[in-house]
Amino acid sequence: MNDNIFRVLAAVILFIGAVISSTFRIKAERNGGEKISLKEEGRLTTLLLRIFGLSIWGGVFVYLLSPNWMKWSTIDLPESLRWLGVALGVLGDLLAYWVFTNLGNNVTRTVVTRKSAQLVTSGPYRWVRHPLYLMGLIGYIGFALLAENWFIALATVLVFWVLALRSDKEESKLIEKFGDEYREYMKQTGRFFPKLI
Repeated sequence: MNDNIFRVLAAVILFIGAVISSTFRIKAERNGGEKISLKEEGRLTTLLLRIFGLSIWGGVFVYLLSPNWMKWSTIDLPESLRWLGVALGVLGDLLAYWVFTNLGNNVTRTVVTRKSAQLVTSGPYRWVRHPLYLMGLIGYIGFALLAENWFIALATVLVFWVLALRSDKEESKLIEKFGDEYREYMKQTGRFFPKLI
């Protein structure tokens, strides 16, 4: 099948996800009542997230604008896996909307919890404590599949790995804010994937 179809689908999926994310993030910044600093994130975490995040976005945009420049990281996948990537990308957008509508003004770019934050345990937060990270993993792995690109997949896994490490600090901030209520929530839900038992 013509790669242009996959590139158009990738662009549409990416655009929809960006609109959802930026709309809710801008609204949270405007209505959240305070400016959130990245300082508590830690320099190493911030640096790694920027490097790996820019690697993902760079790979994505190069694939969309000039896919020949990404040939060095192309892997030949069956068309069925590319369509699975499209499905995962659509799922990522749907999850993004679900996550952001439940999170509301609580969303931040960092581990810091807003002073006005409420503990959210509904929607996707009913099953996992960090569905935003899971949503990103699903969406960008989907993009890597539809683009047939191991570099985008690797950068996505590295971002998720840094976020997984960062989640310890984030959860300690949430315990500071919500105390035993959050500890109880931790017992009932998985960090990134639903608890089976």
